[in-house]
Amino acid sequence: FRYRVLLATLSGKSIVISDIRSEDSSPGVRDYEASFLQLLSTMSMGANISINETGTKLRYKPGTLLGGYGLEHTCPNTRGMGYFLEALIILGLFAKKDTEITLAGVTDCNKDISIDTIRNVTSGLIHHFGVEQKVVVQVLTRGIQPNGGGKVSVRIPAIKELKPLNLLEPGKVKRFRGVSYVCRCSPQFANRMVTSARSILNRFIPDVYIHTDHCKGKAGGLSSGFGISLSAISINGVSLSAQCIPSESTLPEDLGRKCAKMLVEQIAQGGCVDTIHQAFMAVLMVLSPEDVSRLRIGKLAKPTIEVLRLVQTFFGVTFMIKPDPKTKSVVMSCVGAGYKNFSRKHC
Repeated sequence: FRYRVLLATLSGKSIVISDIRSEDSSPGVRDYEASFLQLLSTMSMGANISINETGTKLRYKPGTLLGGYGLEHTCPNTRGMGYFLEALIILGLFAKKDTEITLAGVTDCNKDISIDTIRNVTSGLIHHFGVEQKVVVQVLTRGIQPNGGGKVSVRIPAIKELKPLNLLEPGKVKRFRGVSYVCRCSPQFANRMVTSARSILNRFIPDVYIHTDHCKGKAGGLSSGFGISLSAISINGVSLSAQCIPSESTLPEDLGRKCAKMLVEQIAQGGCVDTIHQAFMAVLMVLSPEDVSRLRIGKLAKPTIEVLRLVQTFFGVTFMIKPDPKTKSVVMSCVGAGYKNFSRKHC
């Protein structure tokens, strides 16, 4: 749903989505999907969104992406801010002005990319496409499910166009970084997660630094909890990430070990991006100039396959996917759609 609306906005094509969960016990558009449409309306001018009474049919006519300063949006607590920010970064790049927006809601949850991963990994991925300005993500307060209460300020630069991508060599990992955070809990939980994660990562290289973030009072949002986000940086500037938030009663030591193992597994796949960023990179590859873009990934994830189909529908771009038996990875390549930001005249 999110990527379909995102691609419709970028391509300027009107869409009609019908029979939205029509056979489900609670049919129609979910609150976070309605909130995403509201965010698009805030970001653009002239967008026309209509949903029928039952919520099972959506008509969407995209407007002009404006961006701007002092924007605010409240995300529902059912999904994390990563659900909105992942698409918002792509939209913000092709807006008329730089975008400065404050989001309120859940900063970290299991379903979506955590705010630390967006700050340390996602925001850096656009540099591979020749974007020199930085996406600045500032965590004002953290918020964990069920009650949220987090607040994040994001600044996204507007650009004229991207450059073709050629990212085939992941390179050897030179350092591990991460954030271990606790909200309204004992600060010892953060240290316990760090110790258990280091016990695995230190076997590979000594350069491991995991920052501890103890949020108490208002800075910790409205719910108590803890979590950890890790990243691996290679000699070629490739960043891979893994994140863990307990879904049930879990010991901090187990969570730290689980996250470290997930990160090592991502490295072992031999890709230049991790699984959760595959779809994000595929969309940016399509928006690059009419030249061949190449990217090496690990295992092709299901959400990525769906995005590749949508990309073909909206932009007519077909990806060539070649498995590499030597490294057991996959090379994705495509010719970009030559997308340019015409609303941004001076870049």
